[in-house]
Amino acid sequence: MASTDRRRPLKIVTGVSGSPKVYAAAIDPGKSTLTDLLETARLAEEHRFAALFAADLLSFGMQGAIGAQEPLIVLSALSAVTRHVGLIATVTTTFHHPYNLARLFGTLDHISNGRAAWNAVTSSVGEENYGDAELPSPEERYARAAESIEVVNALFDSWGPYALTSDGRGGARLNAESVRPIEYAGDHFTVRGPLNIPPLPQRRPVQFQAGQSEGGVELGARFAEVVFTSLGTLDDALTYTKRIRTRAAELGRADGLPLIFSSLHATYGATEAEALRLVREREEATDFEAGRHALADMLGGGVDLTDLPLDEPIPEHLLPEVRSVHRRRGRVEIFTGYARSGKTLRELIIAAKDTGHWAAAGTPEQLADAIEERYSAGVLDVIGLGGLDDPRTRDFLLAGLLPELRKRGIVGRDYVGDTFRDNLELPPLPPRSAGTAPY
Repeated sequence: MASTDRRRPLKIVTGVSGSPKVYAAAIDPGKSTLTDLLETARLAEEHRFAALFAADLLSFGMQGAIGAQEPLIVLSALSAVTRHVGLIATVTTTFHHPYNLARLFGTLDHISNGRAAWNAVTSSVGEENYGDAELPSPEERYARAAESIEVVNALFDSWGPYALTSDGRGGARLNAESVRPIEYAGDHFTVRGPLNIPPLPQRRPVQFQAGQSEGGVELGARFAEVVFTSLGTLDDALTYTKRIRTRAAELGRADGLPLIFSSLHATYGATEAEALRLVREREEATDFEAGRHALADMLGGGVDLTDLPLDEPIPEHLLPEVRSVHRRRGRVEIFTGYARSGKTLRELIIAAKDTGHWAAAGTPEQLADAIEERYSAGVLDVIGLGGLDDPRTRDFLLAGLLPELRKRGIVGRDYVGDTFRDNLELPPLPPRSAGTAPY
């Protein structure tokens, strides 16, 4: 699956979710929680980032939960002050109906002139807030997710390409015969359709999907145009990319799909020694008692690490069997693997700070080397880079890493199209189904 001939430039994404600045704005009567996000959006577009990514969590108490504002509303606001940058909203299929999802994302695509993307997740928390005493099993959640995406795509395609035409007087003429019900009947949803908003600028928002457990790989291989994954090492990335693209090819997907999106947790230094010092200081500042709880969450939430010694491995009998866990099986696979490799509890708690994501430290040139290695191996198409909200990291990113990647020809210098789909340089969407929307 790897290829050294990578004609599509690497695409850069940055986050616009919760941060300490968002928290601070919430208690400042003269400031909106949107204020700093507007600056992040402006900088991202000025420096030709591909997209803004809004994560989401549906309950209080997890790391980063405070300040994870509703993604579609935040991105709708940011769409008004940007023209080119893509808008990726994380929204669950477990607690939403697909007809509502189609209307929400269709509207975002319209108001942004074709820049919407949906990061579909199945959620590992939040059932207590939606009337459910117990979170459905991963198998149930992924089955519902597959139907949700099927319904949403059918609704987007329920309008034929010539359903609306100009009336020559500044208005539009509707050809009602080109708008068809979808008549969807599945195990989870029955939706007649059609969608009651006009055809989208992109036809469909770009489909992202987050999940790397067995069910997540199957869903991503079937539907995703971009998969967001936690791939801590190059070997992890090679294995995962081969696995999901092989399955996607078996399902008849276009060559090279899905694109691979990894987030890099970067520690910058003017020298390697400075970067390593910052890593060491971060490790030394670890609250290991709180870290036990964070690591337990990475292991599915059912492991008691309270009295275990920090400098010994976790006993094998405490590690969960992955298929017995209902929450975040991908994370459980990662951290049980780390534990079985012999890492101590202390090392695992420190690793949990990055929640299984790729982490690297060094000068901008050294970080560019790490990025180029994955890009050249064909296992990195989209990269998440944070730090625009912090003056120190912003300078390293915008004046150091980004120019270095452009000098090497890895990242493009400008947007290449009018829509997010164009700027990602994705292959064409499959033809509309003749049963739902005529040509």
